[in-house]
Amino acid sequence: MPILEKETPKGRGDSKVLPKVPVPPLKQTLDLYLKCVQHLVKEEQFKRTKAIVEKFGAPGGAGEFLQKKLQERRDKTTNWVYDYWLEDMYLNNRLALPVNSSPVMVFPKQAFSDRKDAVRFAAHLITGVLEYKALIDARALPVDFARGQLAGTPLCMKQYYRLFTSYRLPGLKRDTLKVQMNAASLEPEHIIVACKNQFFVLDVVAKNKQLNEMEILSQLEKIVKMSENAEERLPPFGVLTSDGRTEWAQARDALTKDPTNRASLALIESCVCVLCLDEPSGLEPNDTNRALLMLHGGGREKNGANRWYDKPMQFVVGMDGVCGVVCEHSPFEGIVLVQCSEYLMKYITGSPSRLVRSSSITELPPPRRLLWKCNPHIQGLLAASADRLQRLVHNLDMDAYKFKVYGKEFIKKQKMSPDAYIQVALQLAFYRCTGRLVSTYESASIRRFEEGRVDNIRSATPEALAFVKSMTEGKAALTDSEKMKRLWDAINAQTNYTIAAITGMAIDNHLLGLREIAKELNMDKPEIFCDETYLASNQFILSTSQVPTTVEMFCCYGPVVPNGYGACYNPQADHILFCVSSFRESTETSSAVFAKALEEGLLEIRDLCNRSGAAASKLAGSGQGAGQPHKAGK
Repeated sequence: MPILEKETPKGRGDSKVLPKVPVPPLKQTLDLYLKCVQHLVKEEQFKRTKAIVEKFGAPGGAGEFLQKKLQERRDKTTNWVYDYWLEDMYLNNRLALPVNSSPVMVFPKQAFSDRKDAVRFAAHLITGVLEYKALIDARALPVDFARGQLAGTPLCMKQYYRLFTSYRLPGLKRDTLKVQMNAASLEPEHIIVACKNQFFVLDVVAKNKQLNEMEILSQLEKIVKMSENAEERLPPFGVLTSDGRTEWAQARDALTKDPTNRASLALIESCVCVLCLDEPSGLEPNDTNRALLMLHGGGREKNGANRWYDKPMQFVVGMDGVCGVVCEHSPFEGIVLVQCSEYLMKYITGSPSRLVRSSSITELPPPRRLLWKCNPHIQGLLAASADRLQRLVHNLDMDAYKFKVYGKEFIKKQKMSPDAYIQVALQLAFYRCTGRLVSTYESASIRRFEEGRVDNIRSATPEALAFVKSMTEGKAALTDSEKMKRLWDAINAQTNYTIAAITGMAIDNHLLGLREIAKELNMDKPEIFCDETYLASNQFILSTSQVPTTVEMFCCYGPVVPNGYGACYNPQADHILFCVSSFRESTETSSAVFAKALEEGLLEIRDLCNRSGAAASKLAGSGQGAGQPHKAGK
């Protein structure tokens, strides 16, 4: 198995035994699958798909047999879908991690007076990281409880335990997620510091004692000084980790032929985290540019090689105040990144820097530069990786856009779920731009279950299509009250799908499980999984995620298909921050055009709600009372 996880001592953070992820009834999943795709494909194609699905689900058919096997797997495992999902979503994916897979958290721009100030901030940040890691190691993090729909349920905490202990090892066909789970490891803990594309080992424990902030600062200052020595400068090996996974696996095989490289790789692969001290980028530090610099570092010309993308947590501190976190996504979801980032921002703003001069500071062994042995073959690989990163940099079209007219307070006043409302607005924007709806992905946490990760909310519902049509081509033909009814239908459909997904009753994980267990049993691939409708339904042209924060910062990521959009949003009381991404190489997409359509749609939906509200008050005033359509969730 590609997961190498050793068990941990039980403690406060995971004492509650959570239920296992259910296997939904087969008929329910097949019916919902047909409902999800019917309005997105041509009639002829749907007829073929319906016949294939009915054959699969027939009594005594392949579906029934595979369903029974999945239920047996559920009985034997902690979480029947975990390994299937991890491989399908991440480890089998051959695309480069930056932009395509790794989300980033963008911190507010820091106002550093000089380089020393930036390094001081970095020392403070790393001290906070070590404090947070100590809470995780002691299993002393308070348990998360669900918010939003079905609030109050305790959630699985296992993702936190992988924040600083995992590493995504590239493989020729499939990567491996390595997790070091024994709490007290034999090696003293260290972090890797990247500076001017050079890598350094900073031991954070000396003589069995963790370094204090002053000591960390002193070591970081030594690293900055060492990185300025041009004679000792080595090629930018970090750029290899920005390449496609198969390319990086091949390059890593070439590197490991030399013992010096093996030793350097072993130190990187076992570190707590990576700290990237970035050179000023020379770009205007607006939201969009800071998002781009976190996603790909600006390529080889800037800080794109000052990274090690396989490590789950890379803390970026730019000398120009551009800061954030780059996260390898396979060990954990966005919410864990948010919780960790918010803890750190609160630590930085709330706890004064503890820069106490200590007598022992001179005795610390100096940080060590990681050494690499290069040859002409490896030089060629470095150049090729840098070229491919450059193409990715030129290709990414990002628009970090703040919708300032209203935020979630207005939506809640309409008694609607802010998340469902924004999802419907995204469908309207997409329809405006393309005249159609497409398979949409919205991640839904299934952490209510043991080792739960996510399933998919398919937001392009038939109800959403009916609503967006009423706001576009059917605009003049329909009354406000009919449009309002369609809006409520769309919001309720979205809310109900969300509840199904978070309770383990969505279709994506279930269909994946049936497909993978057939493969495991060496069966011929069932026709349902070769059907063009199924293949298209897994090309998520619109990939969305709500990543709310309580501290000023935002999350973003790239599209998951070449002709798609990534849309990450952060709803606040009086505004909504959207990060819309797409690829310039696609003629079908433009982030600015999508953001503009989104703004128009959000304004139109607001006007519709306001007009309907006014009409309802008028009716109520005249004693007729307007019945409120059924209310959706929070």
